[in-house]
Amino acid sequence: MTDPARLLPTPLVVATHNPGKAREIADLIRPYGVDSASAAELGLPDVEETGDTFEANAALKAEAAAARAGRFALADDSGLAVDALDGAPGIYSARWAEDASGKRDFAYAMRRVWDAVQKTGGENLRARFVCVLALSNPGGAIQHWRGEVEGTLVWPPRGDRGFGYDPMFVPDGYAITFGEMDPDEKHAISHRARAFERFLASLKQGGE
Repeated sequence: MTDPARLLPTPLVVATHNPGKAREIADLIRPYGVDSASAAELGLPDVEETGDTFEANAALKAEAAAARAGRFALADDSGLAVDALDGAPGIYSARWAEDASGKRDFAYAMRRVWDAVQKTGGENLRARFVCVLALSNPGGAIQHWRGEVEGTLVWPPRGDRGFGYDPMFVPDGYAITFGEMDPDEKHAISHRARAFERFLASLKQGGE
């Protein structure tokens, strides 16, 4: 059976300007000896996320980066989906973090989410992190892989590891938040890791 690591395109563009996402994706691909650089490191412009699904937004970012860099590009679109809010903030998770000045502040975003849940009665704290990876070649061909991790919201936020909404999310089977979790432990169970597992499995099947 073909080693999926041999089929990973390299050098790979990680199509994000989010340093937290770039770091997590780099950590996931590092064991496979794949050289990568983020869109920010390459000076590629940020892409407006105009899609109405995680898949559409991931594709927009991957296609733009691959076309500009002339290499394969891997993009991630992810977010927090809260049951009591009918899946919000979802694809708008980053926008919920924009304060009055337009800067992103996830402490502000977490408070927005918590306050919105409390307005529904505060009884349903179920949520999930969703990640969709999209891989594009320079010609624009796209493939997608989706990963999710279920959990519960907590307040106040706990932990200074991770990024985004991690400090208010306790994954099922754990008593600590993603913000408190050792990065290696998080990488083993996260929505991004699960999408990446499917990505590798797809490469492996294609190489057999």
